[in-house]
Amino acid sequence: MPEVLDETTSLESTTVAINRTATTVKGGRRMSFSALVVVGDRNGSVGVGYGKGRGVPNAIEKAQKDAKKNLFKLIQRGSTLPHQVTGRFGASQVRLIPAAPGTGVIAGGTVRAVLEMAGVRDVLTKAYGSTNAINLTKAVVDGLKKLRTREQIAALRGVEIVSSTVDEMLANSRQAMEEATETAPKPEKKASKPKTEKKPAQPKAPVAEAPAEGEASAE
Repeated sequence: MPEVLDETTSLESTTVAINRTATTVKGGRRMSFSALVVVGDRNGSVGVGYGKGRGVPNAIEKAQKDAKKNLFKLIQRGSTLPHQVTGRFGASQVRLIPAAPGTGVIAGGTVRAVLEMAGVRDVLTKAYGSTNAINLTKAVVDGLKKLRTREQIAALRGVEIVSSTVDEMLANSRQAMEEATETAPKPEKKASKPKTEKKPAQPKAPVAEAPAEGEASAE
């Protein structure tokens, strides 16, 4: 479950992986732990941190502080990404593909943690190469940092860029939602029935008791 770090900035933290290492010393084996943590506000800001400690809580706390230092703002297009991008780190590659509204985050647990904390709700992903959690998270961060708006790319190339497939998907989904709301039948209000006054219950007439067998024989 995500942990709320700061209510004023809506920062949340989720732990992606915890690893245990053992060092053999003169007195025996000394245990230490490492934690990989993703911090974000689900609104375009995300950061990844890594920390080590003698205990799990200490390692997570160090990783959260490291993730706060690495926070950055990514560029979004609605609930998805503005264009397709591939992030690389070490032997890992992650391809991020924009998706239509309602698709959801199609990704594994490690990649999903970064994208959900960043606020991306509709995206397709594909991971290549190493599946190491640290490499995958840093590859996703590398891909998110490569995102550019249409205006930025047009200024860099000095050309005019027409509408992309992402714009067409968003426009088509918006048009479909508008048509669905227009054609949906409106619920009819049921006519209220007039309230009828309840008549007071009439007292029941007393029932005559049947004569006993002894009395009938005497007569």
